[in-house]
Amino acid sequence: MKHITLARFAERALFNGGRNYQCHNFSFTARHQHGGRFGSFHWRWMSTMPDIKDQQHSEEKKRNDEVVNNNNNNVVVSSYWGITRQKVLREDGTEWPWNCFMPWDTYNSDVSIDVTKHHVPKSFADKFAYRTVKFLRVLSDLYFKERYGCHAMMLETIAGVPGMVGGMLLHLKSLRKFEHSGGWIKALLEEAENERMHLMTMVELVKPSWHERLLVITAQGVFFNAFFVFYLISPKAAHRFVGYLEEEALISYTQHLKAIESGKVENVPAPAIAIDYWRLPKDATLKDVITVIRADEAHHRDVNHFASVDFIPILICFRIFIYIWFHKFWSHIYIILSYAGYSSSRKAIERGSSSYWLSLTHCFVFLN
Repeated sequence: MKHITLARFAERALFNGGRNYQCHNFSFTARHQHGGRFGSFHWRWMSTMPDIKDQQHSEEKKRNDEVVNNNNNNVVVSSYWGITRQKVLREDGTEWPWNCFMPWDTYNSDVSIDVTKHHVPKSFADKFAYRTVKFLRVLSDLYFKERYGCHAMMLETIAGVPGMVGGMLLHLKSLRKFEHSGGWIKALLEEAENERMHLMTMVELVKPSWHERLLVITAQGVFFNAFFVFYLISPKAAHRFVGYLEEEALISYTQHLKAIESGKVENVPAPAIAIDYWRLPKDATLKDVITVIRADEAHHRDVNHFASVDFIPILICFRIFIYIWFHKFWSHIYIILSYAGYSSSRKAIERGSSSYWLSLTHCFVFLN
């Protein structure tokens, strides 16, 4: 009798009324069928799927949240971080549609600036930067030819990098040295933002293909790292390089305007983002957009040329060191060979060792 009583007690404890006794890894449920005491048993492993009641509760909660969001007309949900902000209105009282810039970021571009001004390269750094930009221009012309929209789009993906790199490095320098930057951090970051807005405008006009997107990714990765190292070596030479890059951008946009005036490129209506950003009239066209973008590039040209002055870059010092080291190296080789019993080419090595200052003089003549 004791064994029967214990068995019934265990049965009731395990299978009492079809309740679920959950463990850490699974839950066990006993279901009585056909009036049987033991019936059939159903094992259900723990799952991430909610029960039916939980699903109904979550659906009701979701519907209630949607109703609240629909009723709340005073906030707009940003599509990037999901952060709500108060509605911003235009001057005419209509709602501001952009999240990437605000009304206080807009301006009227100064189109009276001289777009033909050119800085004549004088020092070695100027010549190096100028020839490098010209070489890159040849490659871009061979690829894009007369596709002015795609060319401008590619140009803006590159032109937006220097300002961000320079602003970032100056920001870190200011933190390290506990000193002000003289406003250069803000100026360079604003330049990068302005170039990005140029790109957002061109994307509205030109739809890039998959191979052009791949080219943008490749060019941006290479150019960012190269310019980062370049700026670390010599910020002034990097700004000179950007100044010549902006000059080439002026040439490209001038050609684009001529193509619009000649009818090669259709003078389509300006995108809405361009009308709001540059405060253009409602009936503005592509010609007006290219005109204000070209004026922006002219301002960037002057800023970067102003930030660059004559100097002796580290690259020149490195080259001088290589000249001296190379000739001294052969002088030491001669000493080792002489101790080893080799006496050939003694005079030639001595001439090489004693004439390294002459080679250094040639180096300075080349640099100037």
